[in-house]
Amino acid sequence: MGVTYMDMQCLLHDCHGIEISLRNLKRKLRLMHLFRRKEYCDIKYVVEFVGSQIQNSGMLHGYRWMHQKCAESGLHCRREDVRMVLRHLDPAAVQFRQARRLHRREYFARGPNFIWHIDSYDKLKPFGICINGCIDGYSRKVLWLNCYYTSSDPKVVASYFVETVSKLKCCPKLVRTDDGTENVDLLQMQKFFRRNGIDSLAGNNSALTGTSPHNQRIESWWGILRKECVEFWLVAFHSLKNCGEFDGGYIDRNIIQFCFMALIQVCETGILFNITLPYSVFGLYTAAK
Repeated sequence: MGVTYMDMQCLLHDCHGIEISLRNLKRKLRLMHLFRRKEYCDIKYVVEFVGSQIQNSGMLHGYRWMHQKCAESGLHCRREDVRMVLRHLDPAAVQFRQARRLHRREYFARGPNFIWHIDSYDKLKPFGICINGCIDGYSRKVLWLNCYYTSSDPKVVASYFVETVSKLKCCPKLVRTDDGTENVDLLQMQKFFRRNGIDSLAGNNSALTGTSPHNQRIESWWGILRKECVEFWLVAFHSLKNCGEFDGGYIDRNIIQFCFMALIQVCETGILFNITLPYSVFGLYTAAK
C-alpha cells in the first residue's frame, strides 16, 4: 500500500494489538519477500511516459526531474532506469545537458542606428535622482545618459530623444522601450519620423515595446553603470540615511539634487573628478542643509 515502516507499526498496534520493533518488522517483511522499494512497474510504461514527455517542454528535463514526474504520475521506477531511457530516446538533449553550458540567445543588430534601447534607472530614485539612458544596439555607444529629478515625465524623456536626433541628424529604424507611460511621447515621435519609410519597419512598426529584462543592451549597461559609478553614490547616500541626516522628505531630496546631481552627471559621462568619502559628501550635504 506504500505506507512507511512507522505507519505499519502503528497499524499493527491499533488494529491488531501487536507490538513489534522496527528491526523485527523489517526482518519479517524480508522473510515474506515483501519490499517497499522493489515492486517496480513494467519498464515499457516508463518508456511510454518519458516518450510523451520529451515531445514538449519535457525535453529540457534531466533524469532526476523526469524521475520525479514519473513518481507523481504513479509510475514506481528506479532513477537509473529513467536515466537509461532518456539516454536512449533523446541522446542529443542528454549530451547538451552534460556539457553544463547555458544556452544564450543570440543578439543581432544590422548596423549602427538600426535599433536604440531606451530605459530608466531608478536605483537612486529614493534619493531624488532619476537616470534615463539610451544605447545603440550595434555599436553599444551611449547616445544619452542624463540624470534629472524625474524620469517619469513623457516630455522630459522625449526631449532627450529629440536632442539626440537633432545632434546626429538621423533617427533609428527601431526603438526599443518598456511599456511605461514615460515613453508615450517618444514612441509617437519615432513613428512620426519614420512615417514615410518604405521598409518593413516604417511607421507604427518602428517602435518596439516589452518588459525591461528583455531590453538587453541597456540592461547590460545598467550593470556596468552600477559597478563603475552608482555603487559609490548608493553607499554615500545610505550612509547619510543611516546617520539620520536624510529622511526621504521633500527638502532632503532637493538638497541631494542641488548638491550632487551635477557631480553624478559628470561621473556618468566619464569625466574624472576628485571626491572623497565620507568628508566631501557629508560636508557638502551638511553645509547645504
